[in-house]
Amino acid sequence: MVITSTLFTTHKAAPPWFSLLTTSWSNLILAYKTLGVVFGGLVTSPLYVYPSMTLNSPTEEDYLGIYSIMFWTLTLIGVVKYASIALKADDQGEGGTFALYSLLCRNMNIGILSSTHSYLNSSSSRSVLHEGTKGKSRLGKVFERSIVARRLLLFIAMLGTCMLIGDGILTPAISVLSAMDGLRAPFPSVSKSLVEALSAVVLFILFLLQKFGTSRVSFLFSPIMGAWTLSTPLVGIYSIIHHYPSIFKALSPHYIICFFWRNGKEGWLMLGGTILCITGSEALFADLGHFNRSSIQIAFLCTIYPSLVLTYAGETAYLIKNPNDHKDAFYKSIPKIVYWPIFIIATSAATVASQSLISATFSVIKQSVVLGYFPRVKVVHTSSNKEGEVYSPEVNYILMVFCVGVILIFGDGQDIGNAFGVVVSLVMLITTILLTLVMIIIWRTPPWQVAMYFFIFFTMEGIYVSAVLTKIPEGGWIPFAISFILAFIMFGWYYGRQRKIEYELTHRIDMERLGVLLSDPSVRRVPGLCFFYTNIQNGLTPILGHYVKNMRSLHKVTIFTTLRYILVPKVAPQERIVVKQLSLKGVYACVIQYGYADSLNLEGDDFVSQVTDSLRVHIENCSSCLDSDPSQIQEEISELREAKLAGVIHIRGKARFHIGKNSSLFDRSMLAFYEVLHNNCRSALPALGVPLPQRLEVGMFYEA
Repeated sequence: MVITSTLFTTHKAAPPWFSLLTTSWSNLILAYKTLGVVFGGLVTSPLYVYPSMTLNSPTEEDYLGIYSIMFWTLTLIGVVKYASIALKADDQGEGGTFALYSLLCRNMNIGILSSTHSYLNSSSSRSVLHEGTKGKSRLGKVFERSIVARRLLLFIAMLGTCMLIGDGILTPAISVLSAMDGLRAPFPSVSKSLVEALSAVVLFILFLLQKFGTSRVSFLFSPIMGAWTLSTPLVGIYSIIHHYPSIFKALSPHYIICFFWRNGKEGWLMLGGTILCITGSEALFADLGHFNRSSIQIAFLCTIYPSLVLTYAGETAYLIKNPNDHKDAFYKSIPKIVYWPIFIIATSAATVASQSLISATFSVIKQSVVLGYFPRVKVVHTSSNKEGEVYSPEVNYILMVFCVGVILIFGDGQDIGNAFGVVVSLVMLITTILLTLVMIIIWRTPPWQVAMYFFIFFTMEGIYVSAVLTKIPEGGWIPFAISFILAFIMFGWYYGRQRKIEYELTHRIDMERLGVLLSDPSVRRVPGLCFFYTNIQNGLTPILGHYVKNMRSLHKVTIFTTLRYILVPKVAPQERIVVKQLSLKGVYACVIQYGYADSLNLEGDDFVSQVTDSLRVHIENCSSCLDSDPSQIQEEISELREAKLAGVIHIRGKARFHIGKNSSLFDRSMLAFYEVLHNNCRSALPALGVPLPQRLEVGMFYEA
């Protein structure tokens, strides 16, 4: 008898505390990185808040009232609204205005475009699209039934997006200009035009660094922001001790009431400058895709919020003793012995401060592009680990031109501050409205809590908006001009796409019609594998009929392919490619599903292989279910393999509108504008890595 023994090696599982420690350490590292990306605009706001206010002979009570307003604004909007509530309203890790909009659309089963309804029998795609549609709230049903309500929701989301992009233009301008203005304190001979020119050069360098991605930029910028976050409260503590140790009595809301009672309308108008203390707070939410909720909360609550409270306290304490220095309060409150180190840190930090809204702009533009509300631009994913880290060269350089233009044309910091206040207040108000809808429709928050949230924040931000709107003639018109241009582009693109989809749905070709076309003896089935791209999923594009009638041929294996953007940030890999065998021989359907946080990073050959492999598996599975003849199945798989070897071609229709004389003036202008945008935007095919020799475009005129 032979006795054998087997040695079993067991690996002891890591204790729970070890996993917790690893997660906590990762969050701390991410929290450190957020300093250089997320909080730049917020933590550098002390540079320009007081200079943006119009103060006439301010008294001690005035300054105590202003500080009390700033403290409670930071506490309620920063801590309660964004850090505690908004960050929980992420759309699978993505934040921002469009993330809230898509979250609402998905849970109310409101399609963004008509083509979002799939004709494929894919349970996985249906579960992704219709997630959360059971047991809808009454308000959700109102949005589903009312086209007016849906358009109003779209308008609010578009306005918020445009204002956030405007924020991305104004934040770099005002931050860098305010920091460089510090040169004029020790050197009064330095002219304003020189400060503007230096600011433009600094911005130019900043935008050139964007191509390296958020991770590398944050690694470079975080030490600078860390130095700023630690040094400014130290200066604040120094000013408190030397000028006004009892400054924290202003934390009582009593001083706010006394401030408005004493100043009346003038106090209300000063809110246009006070609102700037919370600038950049929207980046806490909009930059969520670049980091995570815990890291942002840790960084804000443990470093940024205490730093701002102490910095503003010190600045206010200095101004109480030097009431007429409010135009240059930050720099004049710095002790002479540390002036130049703080100036260098301030200039560097103000440059870095721009990063928060630049990153947010890249994210929101990308979301708008993939959801069909903005012309296609190049989007580069700068991290292999974090899909939310994106960079767009075209958007980057357009932002640079606008930022430099704002500085050179509107060099007065107060004018830019007025414009900034309009953007900040409107973005916050729109976020409050969308968050309220999320609470009611998705979270099912108790009505009294929703009412309390909406009353507090809508009232508070509504008062701020009413104050900043009086600044429209004094620079406040700038963000409205920027937003009008962006909204016109977004609406023109959206309107053109809707009209095009409506035409294709009306004139779509079904399988019976395709069978009639192919039954014509003059139409031949040529060797090869053809990917025919179509925008609709419950039929075939009219361009197919145009192609078959004129070319008198169709490839032996033709796969009608649709790029489908689902209303979720990410689609699981196993659900990415959905295939279906159609009723005609050699004709298949394929839907490539992507969320707005996914990247179309498939290479051309890899893409073809993935689709053909999925198709082969689908054919084999169908044969096992239907008891088909094995020889026929093998023949079909063999034809698929031979067609791939014979050559692959990707056919994309390029439709243009034929605008007739009977078209209305509105249709003529909007469709003509859409054609200009469409002819100058990027194709969807290069994003799939399709080689240039394999691409073919078929043109067709659609009757408008």
